[in-house]
Amino acid sequence: MQSFAFKWAKRDTYESPAVQTMGRKWLFERYCRSKPELLEEWLAGESKIILDAGCGSAYSALLFFGEHLKKHDYLGVDISDAVTVARQRFRERGYPGDFLQRSILDLPLPAATVDLIFSEGVLHHTDNTAHAIRHLATFLKPGGRFLFYVYAKKAVIREFTDDHVRRFLQPLSDAEAWEAVKPLTKLGEALAKLGVTVEIPEDIPCLGIRKGSMDLQRFVYWNICKAFYRPDFTLEENNHINFDWFRPLNCHRHTPDEVVQICIDSGLSIEDMTIEDSGISVVARRPL
Repeated sequence: MQSFAFKWAKRDTYESPAVQTMGRKWLFERYCRSKPELLEEWLAGESKIILDAGCGSAYSALLFFGEHLKKHDYLGVDISDAVTVARQRFRERGYPGDFLQRSILDLPLPAATVDLIFSEGVLHHTDNTAHAIRHLATFLKPGGRFLFYVYAKKAVIREFTDDHVRRFLQPLSDAEAWEAVKPLTKLGEALAKLGVTVEIPEDIPCLGIRKGSMDLQRFVYWNICKAFYRPDFTLEENNHINFDWFRPLNCHRHTPDEVVQICIDSGLSIEDMTIEDSGISVVARRPL
């Protein structure tokens, strides 16, 4: 799990205005349907306890909660050394916050004491996503909310290729793996610059490919191999996204039906669920 500490230590790969703007927009689209007032509503009233389960460098928490962090009690927990970076980034912004380097499955917290659990892109990196959600849900107060994002299952070839690349990177050091991913990142850039549109005439169920028009780079990205690219990102910023996907060996993918069942088994009621090709974002609540 120290690969997360490695990538979050590379602050120049995720702190530019372009990356921050994209990240903030994506978070609010998925959790609040692009309505920041929803977050205001969730955090209204007396000070709340926010648990960031798998905080990394607090990249997502700082973008999503922002100035709200001055009014509430935030606890960031991560198994990796990234908590050191998170603590520093909070300090630089003048935000209060507590940090704990520990597994999110081994928290020294009483049951039913947390108002909001935030776990952005973390739970699928545990040994068992369902177990992690069930365990964390026990810390929620009645009426408390659990916001989380897990990866969705992709097209057949993409699933195979992704796991193949992970196995290829496994024996490498984090620095070596970072460099090994760069050719894929450069491929994404090359494909995007072609400006070619692919027309898939009909669904291909045996490969999980849907019909329609798609830019060639996006077609490869969704159906063949993740080669992320955005023209407003630098090479290192694009590579951060690809490294984040390929480096962790634990990288479970789920269907919407699986996520719904996990929430039911965890005693959670789903308030909202955003289903995208990339993943599934959930706003769930422990009933009063």
